[in-house]
Order: sequence, then C-alpha cells, then structure tokens
Amino acid sequence: MSESRGQLERARARYEAMKRTPAVLDLTRGKPAPEQLDLSNDLLRVLGPNDFRAADGTDCRNYGGLDGLPEARALFAELLEVKADRVMTADNSSLALMHETLAHAFVQGVPGGSRPWREQRPQFLCPSPGYDRHFSICESLGIEMLPVAMTAEGPDMEAVERLAAADERVKGLWIVPKYGNPTGVTLSADVVKRLARMKTAAPDFRVMWDNAYLVHDLHDRPDVLANGFAVGEEAGNADRFWVYSSLSKVTFAGAGVSAMASSNANVAWMRKHHANVTIGPDKLNQLRHVRFLENAAGVRAHMRKHAAILRPKFELVQQILEREIGGTGLATWTRPNGGYFVSLDTQPGRAARVVKMAADAGVKLTPAGSAFPYKKDPEDRNIRIAPSFPSPAELERAIEVLAVSVLCSSAE
Repeated sequence: MSESRGQLERARARYEAMKRTPAVLDLTRGKPAPEQLDLSNDLLRVLGPNDFRAADGTDCRNYGGLDGLPEARALFAELLEVKADRVMTADNSSLALMHETLAHAFVQGVPGGSRPWREQRPQFLCPSPGYDRHFSICESLGIEMLPVAMTAEGPDMEAVERLAAADERVKGLWIVPKYGNPTGVTLSADVVKRLARMKTAAPDFRVMWDNAYLVHDLHDRPDVLANGFAVGEEAGNADRFWVYSSLSKVTFAGAGVSAMASSNANVAWMRKHHANVTIGPDKLNQLRHVRFLENAAGVRAHMRKHAAILRPKFELVQQILEREIGGTGLATWTRPNGGYFVSLDTQPGRAARVVKMAADAGVKLTPAGSAFPYKKDPEDRNIRIAPSFPSPAELERAIEVLAVSVLCSSAE
C-alpha cells in the first residue's frame, strides 16, 4: 500500500511540474507532419507550363469531366480492386463526397428505395468508437444514430444484424474498414461477409465503406482487408456498398484527390445528382497526381516513405504508455498496424477528467466522447491519440503528460 501511495505522490509531483511548464501541443487531429508533406513537393512542379492535356486529349484547364480523368479513375480502380467504370474521382475531400451522397439520399432517395430517406425518419448504425466526422454528417442531416460496439474484428455483428433486420428505417452503417479511426481495427473476412450477406428490412440499406487508410500501413506485414464491394456483388448486394477513399494523406492533405466507387446503378445515380453540384473536378490536380504517382505500385512505394516517418512515432507512443502505465490496470490501448490513431481506454468515468488534466498541462486532445454518436461515451473512458503531426520530442512530452494524467486522475 505504501509503495502504491508513493507512486501516486510521485505522479502528482510530476504532474504539478508539467503544469508549471506547460507544453503547447495539439494531438486532436490526424494531420500529416510537415516531413510527410515534403515527400510530395514534386507535385508542385510535375506539370510544365504546357503540360495540361490528359491521355485522351482533354484540356484539363477547362470545365467538364464530371466523373474525373480516366487515368485518375484507373489509378483508384487499381487500388480499390474495382472496374474503372465504377469509379468517380473528385476534389480533395472524400468526406465531402460522403456528405453529398447522404444528402442526395436524404432528399432524393437511392436506387432500390421507394422514396426519399427524409420521409422515413432514417437511422444509421454507428460502430463506436468511430470517426467523429461520420457522426457529424448524420447529426447535420437529422439522421438518428444507433451506437454499436466495436470488437477486435469489427462491429458487433449480432447487434448489427438484429438492428438492420428489425426496422426499415435503419438505412445504413458507417465503417472505416482498414485501420479504423480510432481503434486501428481491420475488419475480419467473416465480418465483411456478414455485412455483405445479411438480411435488412430496408431494401435500400447502404454500407458507407470509408477506406481512408487503404494504403497507410506501418509495417511490412500489413493487415489484409477483404474486398467488401466484391463480396457484396457475389452475394447479390452490389448496390449495398458505397466505397470511398482519397489521396489526401498520401500527398497533400489539403490538395489530394478523392474517389467513390460502387455499382453501376449507384454510380449513375450519383452522376445524375453530382451534376447539380459541380461542372467538374480539378482535373489539373488529378493529372499531376497521376504523373507523380503513376500507378498503384507507385502509391505503395510512396507510402513506404510515409511509414518510415510514422512508424517511430507510433512505437514511441507504445513505449511511453507501457513504461508509465503498463501493468497498472488503469488503462488499455490499441497497437495498430497502420492508420493514424491509437485508441486508449481509461477506467470508466475517467476520460473527460484525463483530457481536462492534460489540457491544463498544455496538451490538447480530442474531447472525450468525440468517437461516439452525439459525443456521448456511455462509459466516459475512450481517448483518441493522434501521433502523426508532432515531432518525436513533442510527442514524447505529450504522451508523458497523458500517462501522468491517467495516473493522477485514477488516484482521485
């Protein structure tokens, strides 16, 4: 008992010292570090002053090309393992494509459905912890969110299957299928099959397959993800999967290229409504990405350079957490093979307090509860760690502050 009391007193002393000399560090978002952005600086000069025509002769300076450049679509088709005619490429944000998709569904309805979703009080299944911006889209459109627990293999499929089969108002499910945000979980082959084959009360049920970290491996033996769209097609549910990805964390976060892939019916539907949103994407940006990356092999070679920068940071997070709070029973955390986040769970009822204590010592974290619908973590225990942006020295300080905050909060 006296040993434990001594450890806690030392932790309090360290925390008070950290408060006296606060770090000003921000771990709230998974932003690429400047060194990662520098890897793509050749994008700024890959096109010469007279290099503005695509392979088919399209003048990329002008309007048009609603679906994106054919060569950009071919690049994503190779990465996503779909046919190029089922791909649309757009500007930098796949999140914008997802919001647009659901907005059209809300107002217009989707293939296979009988009427607009807004007339049906729609609901969405939200595996949690999950991506906060997915949940913000639902909240902005008035789509009710139904939390579903995440497991080590993906969402709790018994709950998903039960809820999807019980009510036709349940119109879809959000998922980051590889290196999920924030858990780092990659869906097992069994979970992918069950999502593709399950019975749903709504004939127009959709899986929002946000494959944001498709090529964001940290190690030479990456997680393997089954092709959800292909499995859905085999099961006779090709329309079920709306697949999204982007190059925003491959090249420049604010100037990448996004893509959506789906069935022929879904792509035709999206094309029809997308024509009311834009006259065409930034084709010069798509052209320079194709020139710079060339093909899927070029993307993967480029991502190995990213991994060389990111891997030591993720390893540092693991080392510090293990050193400071490993074996205490005060917290558990994930050890992802890729992606941009580490998910830490405190003891129940402590996450918000830990985040507040870390902020008081100068370390800003994503607010507790953000990874849950309506920002309500029912157990108040989940904290998302984003190691990518800080320097190694800054990251070391930030994770030490976090760990000591866990110790002190638990002592309270």
